[in-house]
Amino acid sequence: MHRRSIALATLFGLAIAAVPAHAQGQWPTKPITYVVPFGPGGTTDVLARLVTSKAGPALGTTFVIENRAGAGGSMGSDYTAKAAPDGYTIQGGTISSHAINVSLYSKLGYDPVKNFQPITMIGFMPNILVVRADSPYKSVQDVIAAAKAKPGTINYASSGNGTSQHLSGVFFEQMTGGKLVHVPYKSSAESLNAILSGQGADIIFENLAPALPHIKAGKLRALGVTSEKRSSSVPDVPAIAETLPGFAIVSWQAIFAPAGVPKPVVDKLSGEMIKAINDPEIRGKLVAQGIEPGGMSPAELAAFQKSEIDKWARVIKAGNIKVE
Repeated sequence: MHRRSIALATLFGLAIAAVPAHAQGQWPTKPITYVVPFGPGGTTDVLARLVTSKAGPALGTTFVIENRAGAGGSMGSDYTAKAAPDGYTIQGGTISSHAINVSLYSKLGYDPVKNFQPITMIGFMPNILVVRADSPYKSVQDVIAAAKAKPGTINYASSGNGTSQHLSGVFFEQMTGGKLVHVPYKSSAESLNAILSGQGADIIFENLAPALPHIKAGKLRALGVTSEKRSSSVPDVPAIAETLPGFAIVSWQAIFAPAGVPKPVVDKLSGEMIKAINDPEIRGKLVAQGIEPGGMSPAELAAFQKSEIDKWARVIKAGNIKVE
């Protein structure tokens, strides 16, 4: 009798243990929310829709894009960090939300490392310094000269405090000794509109992808890219480093999930996202927008993210920058 009880208990325990594995194996069984911590129309939003257009069918589900803009990506990131770790909420994480903000904001509701599970890197891109086509600034040197001769008279827009657009301006000030006035918006669409309308901003260090169509249409004049070397997408535009040696900032876009998502789900999600990024059609569209496709494993993204956090902590400390 005793042996029979032990055997039944063992079988019952094995059956219970098998339930989570079975449930995980069936993931996903419902739509997945993809949080974009910026407004519609920006790089993070565009890439979310592009990558999920392939990953959704491959996973047998749909993705619901949810824009939660504010505080340089911090509001949406805080929301994702507190979501259930079941794989049904993921996020487009950026250089700002997952590397810069932790050193920039005195009070941040989440830890970009402890509260998140890296999934994969979508890609890298430089920012590009642009002005309106009718702007008096014709070169990087023109902006430097004006910022030094009349400090505080040039407004530069960004898609929020802590974004790469913001820090590009800070780095520019540090290297030139000039003074610019930062005007933060909630999205690339809003900050670009401030430039295009001629109201609110004079220059912007915008992500290359959303700025490119306006450059090609002749509405914006490109003065320089923030990468160390020229971009193949705009080979005629000089690197800012050609005027300011050592100036180099490259933005990036990645995918994260809340910490604690089961490894089988992480592996499945990461695998399909990487396949989507490497799909010839998607890859071609990324390159056409000036984005170098990524495809890092979760472990590779985690190591890269930590190195970026350390790098930007040094820049922000040197500039004595803080946002309450």
